[in-house]
Amino acid sequence: MRSFFQRHQPSPTVRQIGLAALGAFLAVAAIAAAHAAGPLALLIPPFGASCALLFAAPGSPLAQPSAVIGGHLVSTLSALLLRAALPDVWWAAALAVAVAVALMMALRVLHPPGAADPLVVFALDPGFGFLLAPVLVGAVGLVAMAALYHRATGTTYPTPKL
Repeated sequence: MRSFFQRHQPSPTVRQIGLAALGAFLAVAAIAAAHAAGPLALLIPPFGASCALLFAAPGSPLAQPSAVIGGHLVSTLSALLLRAALPDVWWAAALAVAVAVALMMALRVLHPPGAADPLVVFALDPGFGFLLAPVLVGAVGLVAMAALYHRATGTTYPTPKL
């Protein structure tokens, strides 16, 4: 039972915590400001989870640009297709999450926040334009902001494949 409560993550420094929090704040603030000022809806909850990976674990394979952008796109597209084909019932939403996880793994673009996109699709029933905005525009924007932020703070991002 003790192993369930062991921490497997390294202890971050106060600087690392502050930089991750500041990066997440700036990225969400930029998307929220664009969301409020423009005609496109750009703010969805999975982007907050993406920020945790992009700014607190930028070296993770799950935080790399192909995973962030590809994971959100694959998950959302599969969910939109399933939402169009299936009834609006609990098992269809569960199936959409399962299909999204399977596709992200198969395509090697696993990004856990992307697994939340099907739930957003089934909750909102947004239509296929949702794939462009907020998903594509927002995911690309987050990756661009992360790259600029990490360059400014001296962190390597994206991480080169070894």
